[in-house]
Amino acid sequence: MNNQALLLLVFAGISFADIYLHVPRGSNNRLNEKSAARTNANRMFNSENNNRGGYNAGDATSEPSGQDEGKQYRMKYFQSGPWKTFSNGEGQSYLTLEWTIQHGCGGNEDTDPQKQNCVLVLQYMCQDDVNSATGTEDTLRNGVQTKRQDYEKPASMEETETAKKKRKTKNVKAERGLHESFDWYDKCYMRERNKGLFTADQKLKTNNGHGYSSAVYTRQNRNGNQYGYECPEDHDYYPYWHPTPWKDIAVFAENSTMCSHYQSKSFNVQPYGECVELYGAGRRRHWSRWNNPADCVRNGKQWVDFHNYLEKATEFKTEASCVTANKAGLKYVWGIPYDASDVSKKECLVQLDQPDCGEAPWSRSNHLGNGRDGQALNYTWILPHFPSGKTQRCVFRMRYNVSTDDYDPYNTDSRHNDGTTNKSPVRTNPYVEIGAGPSPLRLAINTAQFGRVFQDRSHVFLLRPRPPALNREKIFNLNVRGKRGNIVQVYPAVEYDFAPSYLNINEGDLVHIQWTGSNTHNNGDPEGDGQKGSDGEGKAGTDRNNLVQILDRNENFPIPFEKTTMWTNAEVKWIYHMEQTVSPKDLALSMASSGYYTCMTRSTCSKSANKDSSAETKDELNNLLNNAPASYEGAVVKFKKGIHHFICSRNNNFTNRSQKGTIIVR
Repeated sequence: MNNQALLLLVFAGISFADIYLHVPRGSNNRLNEKSAARTNANRMFNSENNNRGGYNAGDATSEPSGQDEGKQYRMKYFQSGPWKTFSNGEGQSYLTLEWTIQHGCGGNEDTDPQKQNCVLVLQYMCQDDVNSATGTEDTLRNGVQTKRQDYEKPASMEETETAKKKRKTKNVKAERGLHESFDWYDKCYMRERNKGLFTADQKLKTNNGHGYSSAVYTRQNRNGNQYGYECPEDHDYYPYWHPTPWKDIAVFAENSTMCSHYQSKSFNVQPYGECVELYGAGRRRHWSRWNNPADCVRNGKQWVDFHNYLEKATEFKTEASCVTANKAGLKYVWGIPYDASDVSKKECLVQLDQPDCGEAPWSRSNHLGNGRDGQALNYTWILPHFPSGKTQRCVFRMRYNVSTDDYDPYNTDSRHNDGTTNKSPVRTNPYVEIGAGPSPLRLAINTAQFGRVFQDRSHVFLLRPRPPALNREKIFNLNVRGKRGNIVQVYPAVEYDFAPSYLNINEGDLVHIQWTGSNTHNNGDPEGDGQKGSDGEGKAGTDRNNLVQILDRNENFPIPFEKTTMWTNAEVKWIYHMEQTVSPKDLALSMASSGYYTCMTRSTCSKSANKDSSAETKDELNNLLNNAPASYEGAVVKFKKGIHHFICSRNNNFTNRSQKGTIIVR
């Protein structure tokens, strides 16, 4: 493939940068380990991060989910309503994403220079939700085992469709986590790598038995190590020059002048091609060796442009009806979807928006901390609206690249790779002369990491359609970040806090309060390169949260219900146990008990299924929430004008550094 002028990797000289997601909780390849260090860094994706980072998948109850994925808790966010048909942001759902990065980002080169450049890429992918017990081989899942999915390459370049299906069934394990599909990695393994890329002095391997180097071999991954079913070439570069299952949310560049490039080249709006080969029956083979139009056609194959999409609009069967549908406020495109099995048929697709773009937010170098003014690094994602009205099963990923100006990243390509002429401008562990004769200095440079992409991903979560009555309201999500332990025990994760800790909204806006936690955050052996242990209140190793009102953030005693303004003036628009009417007192009790109680008295529980969850009939709640659920699906609430401060009663000690928050309703 020809040299690409669209590389994410503006190559860096320092190799220890990390990125950790806190909202939504980033896995860093963890599942449900009781250890401080993750079990398997190759489980789902290549993070390049420290083994201690990340959060366990949430548990739905007060007990570990164990080998039953149905007992895990998936965060459940309401999609935006059909907001493009409204005005002034009506119908939008807002999720404030938060993260920490190690080596800094952002800043103006003239007035506020950093020590390096950076790019941040935020993406997601979704599929229609299915019952976990009846899912398919390609169903997004966290899994219940920390082993990586298996992979076995095709025995022949002329593999039959039947042989491929057998190979996939043999390798894909239902009990193991999965983001990208087997087919995606298989395609990557068999497609020739982009030989126009700069690889410095790294010697990339070739596919065993096939005689060429494929897209699983990159400068950062010269040995072709497998990380789940992630494609290493797609991991390392953005925008990728082939179709990808990921949808772009936002790109934060080292310079805003790059935004027009990133936005126009995003697969959200720019079709990308692949070489198409067919099985004997005429069905599309999901992979081909050829990575560019010239080689594809020269070898008797067909080069086809594919479209990305939010979802398929199957109700529109013709191009005319598809194009006409644009008048409804959504954009539709008539094209071939990237996952099509029959490339002769176009379909109506809900088109994605181009990604948001701007300069990367500033953060301090060599410090996993907040940004300016002590605020967490964040971005508010306007959640998508799926016209089909179907619940979506999704995963979010964020990639972070650090780079320096040691050479021009956009004009340094394969012509500068080492070979017989040794043209690379950088080399591994080079010696530099300082004018002292035979005493040069050696630099600590690994060209496999001289320009490096780090990544974190969420656990699987759900995007649910709204109740029709809430289609026009704005919904703000209020969650919890952090896990059990003191700062040195949880690092590089963070201690508990509400997220966002300050929420400014207008009267009439809605707040969805929800949180998740694990029952196995014990931080035991192996402890890795930090301190083990899980200091805090209540049962060791367990996350617990609740929400009770206080009068002021400097105070630590909740006020009795009769004196609250937060609850007595609140209106419940939706609650997880689907009561038709919920009194303010029942709402306050549900929040304070993390859903252990749904109502004060048996008579106020309006549905028979909840009769035994009242405070007068259910076993007593442990005062440290030990028998409360680790996760809480919560409620959507409309608050009255005012300033409402709140606290978590269990985690508000000096070990866990004051878990408090504020909602300001204007």
